[in-house]
Amino acid sequence: MNFRLVCGGCGTEADPADPYPFRCPKAGTDDGDHVLVRELDTSSVSWPSGSEETNPFVRYAGLFHWAGLGDLDVPAMTRELDDAVALVDGHGFAVTSFGRADELSTAMRFNDDGGVWVKKETGNVSGSHKARHLMGLLLHLEAVERLGLVDTANRPSLAIASCGNAALAAAVVARAGERELRVFVPVDADQVVVARLEELGAHIEVCERRPGEAGDPTYLRLLDAIAQGALPFTCQGNLNGLAIEGGETLAYELADQLHGERLDHVVVQVGGGALASAVIQGLREAHELGALAAMPRVHTVQTEGAHPLERAFHRVRTLVEQGEGAADAVRIAGQHRSDYMWPWEHEPKSIAHGILDDETYDWRAVVEGMLATGGRPVVVDEETLARANEMAMDATGIPVDHTGSSGLAGLIALRAEGVIGDHDRVAVLFTGVRR
Repeated sequence: MNFRLVCGGCGTEADPADPYPFRCPKAGTDDGDHVLVRELDTSSVSWPSGSEETNPFVRYAGLFHWAGLGDLDVPAMTRELDDAVALVDGHGFAVTSFGRADELSTAMRFNDDGGVWVKKETGNVSGSHKARHLMGLLLHLEAVERLGLVDTANRPSLAIASCGNAALAAAVVARAGERELRVFVPVDADQVVVARLEELGAHIEVCERRPGEAGDPTYLRLLDAIAQGALPFTCQGNLNGLAIEGGETLAYELADQLHGERLDHVVVQVGGGALASAVIQGLREAHELGALAAMPRVHTVQTEGAHPLERAFHRVRTLVEQGEGAADAVRIAGQHRSDYMWPWEHEPKSIAHGILDDETYDWRAVVEGMLATGGRPVVVDEETLARANEMAMDATGIPVDHTGSSGLAGLIALRAEGVIGDHDRVAVLFTGVRR
């Protein structure tokens, strides 16, 4: 087989006979960071070059684990589900634009040979990148059913904790797949979002913070639901490692759209960490398969309201400064998760509310990626977030929200610190539409 599913923390391989290989079997048994990772054998596959296919899930199907599970008509199944998505959301999946934003590059005082390249996800299914992650999960669920690996008469419900783009994406994709979805939302959830979730047939469950309880209450209620048999239909890799695979399509597209030209940096906004994890893994695979000349430095962005990834990175970095190799430092940290990643102590608040996760659930893979590429985390204040959003819309005309433009806020900070120079080529991801 061209892939294997293995725990990045302890090395345990998933049971090949398990139709729902979402979590490491040892998750929860110790203080380790048990996140299941899809490892692609890049020596046995080829990059899908020269294809005119515009649906990323068809174009890159040869890089997905589910496409190799058995005798499936992969293009037909994918197009069938994509057509169902289009009926729900008005359009299906297509490669999103990526190119140099000239006015923005000028405003940020880059030279002509450098600048800012923007990946526009605001027009994607449900208005963000989140549906990429969840379409990958739906394709897996559909594949194991068509192969007769599960009892279709007793489908478990799907579940997610979110009050924004991830919930909307899950509701659209679940509706397309005719699957029951439970959505755990906070008490202050946007009622416009809640109304749309109800229109899509999702079952809404409002979660209050309980006295003395640490962590996001919606996430904690999601854990309860999963323990009772619901399937994690989430963008959190620790609960469903396969969510990263669908998100990698963004990085695959980006690699193709560079047409062999260099990219020096990528600045990625981080909440739960699935986007950054998917971008790092996707770019790494593209590089190994020859589609990307060199790995860019990957930097991450969080807000002053909550920055657990930045805290964890510097703790791991201390191990490196004490003489541990980067890989060993990450391995040690992964064996003692609670010393590096724990819930933010206070209820986080920010205008970039989509990256306010109490924990960075995919932290270890993201820290590893930053160390490997020479990147670093940056924390931005509310003024910089507001400035970046205004600049993004004025210079590009893209209707992006504060969360979606927070990667640009990170770029502003990194430019001010001298980390990114005038001649550098930098990619940012505009990930969520202003609603």
